[in-house]
Amino acid sequence: MKRRRARLELVEDRTSRIHRTRFDEERNLSPIQPLTERQAEYLDALARSPQVIVLGPAGTGKTFIAGTRAADQLRQRRIAKVVITRPNVPSGRSLGYFPGTLEEKIAPWVAPLTEAMKERMGAAAFEIALKTGDIEIVPFEVMRGRTFKNCLVILDEAQNTTVNEIKMFLTRIGDDCQVIINGDISQTDLRETSGLRTVMHLIKSRMMPIPVVEFTRNDIVRSGICAEWVKAFEETNL
Repeated sequence: MKRRRARLELVEDRTSRIHRTRFDEERNLSPIQPLTERQAEYLDALARSPQVIVLGPAGTGKTFIAGTRAADQLRQRRIAKVVITRPNVPSGRSLGYFPGTLEEKIAPWVAPLTEAMKERMGAAAFEIALKTGDIEIVPFEVMRGRTFKNCLVILDEAQNTTVNEIKMFLTRIGDDCQVIINGDISQTDLRETSGLRTVMHLIKSRMMPIPVVEFTRNDIVRSGICAEWVKAFEETNL
């Protein structure tokens, strides 16, 4: 009996050591390293400001850094929740044929953010956080009436918000929240004035203490061909 008990204790101790090692490795991932001066400016703004607006073309790291930041803050228990939202998801035929709840229907449109989080956290940890509500994907249409506290909120594709929509979004933010607003004003799909453009005007005209990080095509790090396409479309005004 004593020998059996000793063997059980040995197995339990070994399992405990394995779990501690994996946990420690997961919690001590290397910090995000900027690849450009503008990315360094972006990371510095995230470290010191409760609200950050980041603009620029595809491939500059706007979304990847936001997702990685969210994953790190959640893993380190610096926040209670990550909230991801995006405006103007199609509500007609194309969205209606996706199976699942409204939150599941929106998931493909926020995949760039969630994939960055999965890469940083691990797919299993991400799925658990999603099921427990530590990560919440919120359709923009249902943001009204909610208040967010002690969380990191990411608004992606903000150039497609109307003035009233972005006003509604910015007045949802409560205490102990950080807000990251991503967008590319040149890619707006609206016929009316973009809410993101209006917010930019208010920040500059009222000298509000909200950092704005503006990437250019010179900051594209995704690939050389990505930079060439962005340049081609910009120079031909397409």
